Amino acid sequence: MNAEGLVEVVLPGKVEPEGLEIRHGAVPTAGPGQVVVRVEATGVSFAEQQMRRGRYYDQPPFPFVPGYDLVGTVLATGEGVDPALAGTRVAALVKVGGWASHVLVDAADAVPVPFGIGAAEAETLVVNGITAWQMLHRKAHVRAGHTVVVHGANGGVGSVLVQLAQAAGARVIGTASVRHHDALRERGVVPVDYRGDDVAARIRALAPGGVDAVFDHVGGRGIVGSWSLLAPGGTLVSYGSASTRDDEGSKQWPVLKLLLRVWLWNALPNRRSAYFFNVWAGRALAKNRFRARLRADLTEVFDALRRGEVTAQIAAQLPLTHVAEALRLAESGTVAGKVVLKP
Repeated sequence: MNAEGLVEVVLPGKVEPEGLEIRHGAVPTAGPGQVVVRVEATGVSFAEQQMRRGRYYDQPPFPFVPGYDLVGTVLATGEGVDPALAGTRVAALVKVGGWASHVLVDAADAVPVPFGIGAAEAETLVVNGITAWQMLHRKAHVRAGHTVVVHGANGGVGSVLVQLAQAAGARVIGTASVRHHDALRERGVVPVDYRGDDVAARIRALAPGGVDAVFDHVGGRGIVGSWSLLAPGGTLVSYGSASTRDDEGSKQWPVLKLLLRVWLWNALPNRRSAYFFNVWAGRALAKNRFRARLRADLTEVFDALRRGEVTAQIAAQLPLTHVAEALRLAESGTVAGKVVLKP
């Protein structure tokens, strides 16, 4: 089986998408507690778009293999791992290393994909699904009767957030460019053009009493507008700084500024709360608890997919070796859903 050989994509430094390199090597061997996953699908998330610019706040030093998450079949198991895992389809959140044909994963980080869910479908819901589920249910505690605002409602995380919020019984106002408005309306979302004048004012007109939650991946100055939309008891969840993607200077500063702002808002006696969501929070302190929560939440997302509450939005599927084209497409802002890479 291991005659296949390893194919992986290397990010050598700050490069244009065409500067990514394809490297060949030997398929890795599973060590104690590990499995070798033959990757069936990985994808382009916002993290890789920042990493190639050197803008992701805790990326490893260049060169490295990007790839935030993956879905594949367990090819081999290491010592101390149940050999019955071989041949099963699993998903894993890895932060880096996913853009490869074969990846070493700690067996404890491999989450089983339920039978009947395809690899590309599952891939659209790994980092995006966990992020959306945890923000919605573990941070904002959204429930029936709530009104929520999802910025970038057509995006990878945004589209999952919209569907999970609706499954919970919430009314959703979603910002997106006009070309996505018809699709959002069909989904039951009230669309708002994020490019127009005062977006916050237009949302306020739709929800004069304020909203119960705002999910903001944009950061920058717009975060103040998001905070201003909250009703008493409302929650702002910030989960990125897309507005500073192309900025020069410190990659830590936009995130630190957001964290500082969130801390200040929470210190004020205003009956509203703000969070900066990081999917990796808690892993360093309590690895087993982190893994158990991730497994439970991703399983919930896969169950929602099987019930039809969430659809897998695949924007495009491209071979791993066409990674430059895939990255350009993901960065173009013209696609809905996730660009999937297939080794």
